[in-house]
Amino acid sequence: MGRWRAAALVAAGLVAGLLAPATPAAAIHGAVPGDFDGDGYRDVVLPIPGADIGTHSRAGAVVILYGSANGVTTRSRRQVITEDSPGIPGEIRGYDRFGTSTATADLNRDGYADLVVGTPYEGGGGTVQVIWGGRSGLGKGSFLPIVADGADWHGVDVAAISAGPGDRTKVLVGGSQHTVVYKGPFSSTGNAFASAYQIGWNSTVGSVAFGDFDRNGTPDQVYFGPRRADVTGSDIVLVKDGFTGGRDTFQQGNGFIAATGDVNGDGYPDLVVGDPLTPVTPGVDGELGGRVLVWRGSARGLDPYAKPEVITQETEGVPGTSEKQDTFGAALAVADLDRDGAAEIIVGAPYEAVGAVRRTGMVTVIPGRRSGPLGPGGYSFHQDTPGVPSVNETRDCFGTTVSAGDVNRDGRPELFIGAACENHYNGAVFMLPGGSSRPTGTGSRVFTLDSLGMPQWYEGWLGGNGLFWVI
Repeated sequence: MGRWRAAALVAAGLVAGLLAPATPAAAIHGAVPGDFDGDGYRDVVLPIPGADIGTHSRAGAVVILYGSANGVTTRSRRQVITEDSPGIPGEIRGYDRFGTSTATADLNRDGYADLVVGTPYEGGGGTVQVIWGGRSGLGKGSFLPIVADGADWHGVDVAAISAGPGDRTKVLVGGSQHTVVYKGPFSSTGNAFASAYQIGWNSTVGSVAFGDFDRNGTPDQVYFGPRRADVTGSDIVLVKDGFTGGRDTFQQGNGFIAATGDVNGDGYPDLVVGDPLTPVTPGVDGELGGRVLVWRGSARGLDPYAKPEVITQETEGVPGTSEKQDTFGAALAVADLDRDGAAEIIVGAPYEAVGAVRRTGMVTVIPGRRSGPLGPGGYSFHQDTPGVPSVNETRDCFGTTVSAGDVNRDGRPELFIGAACENHYNGAVFMLPGGSSRPTGTGSRVFTLDSLGMPQWYEGWLGGNGLFWVI
């Protein structure tokens, strides 16, 4: 819970909600910074899906801290967006959990980033809307209506990509029974999108991702099937270029969460999958403490029959030790933190023990490499890292969510780390500045509900609660 809370609060008896929160949620791709007002500085996205808004418990909110040459602080220009905000469609109600998922992209290609927000527990199966950027920042919103059969938890995860005009710009929406892609051109007036179609019909865990793995200009879609009892994760499904390129299920590997990026600097995005659970039967599937799987993109795209590269805390160069229930791979992002052209893999392990402190959480960075196996040069962060404004305490869950983006335009991406269990599960987000070759704890800042002027007693989930409904 960090130094800003008395230690007595740790023993307040709130542990029971950790593995089974009152409402499942998967804010997997949340908190990606975007330049919503076009001033050249990316703006910080802080989802708070459990925020109490007036008399509406757990209605949810998203806070935007606008970037500047001085970065962002709690005193920065701040915008609080809820379903009760002017121009935002929908009706604010308790337990909707607006902000459960978020994604950032310039969908209407007007030079301003737009924010996609999922509200999966809204009545009628969930809602997703685009909140449009502009000169004054984020403004009005437009719904992306449900077009799926038997849809439920619509918007439990969202992904967005702006890869070019027309249908090269897309939004992907996951639910518990469906996966839907919305295709551009997008517009803030009239019809928000050009077309939409369902690419997944069966039960899923809801996670989705985009990647142009063969670099043909048309993004491919990735989603996960239902949770399986015989392996540690869910089937990984690749839909190439929409329906025209076919559909494949990966044959050697599974998981719950995906991120994409070029980890070897060859110009082709790679697929990175987190499989955080310890296998029931060792040696059959998965790895002790969790694993990360990597498939390389190429001119032929991804090979769903290829054996992936497997990274664990036993991999050479990766800090830590693989132990039961570490949940290594429960959060995932890919970003070029050292600006060498080969992107780093950022891995959250929110249940990791640090020393004798159980489930305090840790984040590991695996450097990208142009050749050779991944792992060498790995480094990690936790709340006892010098400069980080907190301390490791039991069940902080540091590393519940991770993302990265340069918010002060110095060319050095900041690293954002969510700790969902801080402060009675109200959560916290840590911002680590970019350094000369990697992010650093020196100069770190932490955002809490109190510091944002939105205090409440329990389960705000600032930063999102990641894969907790799965793991």
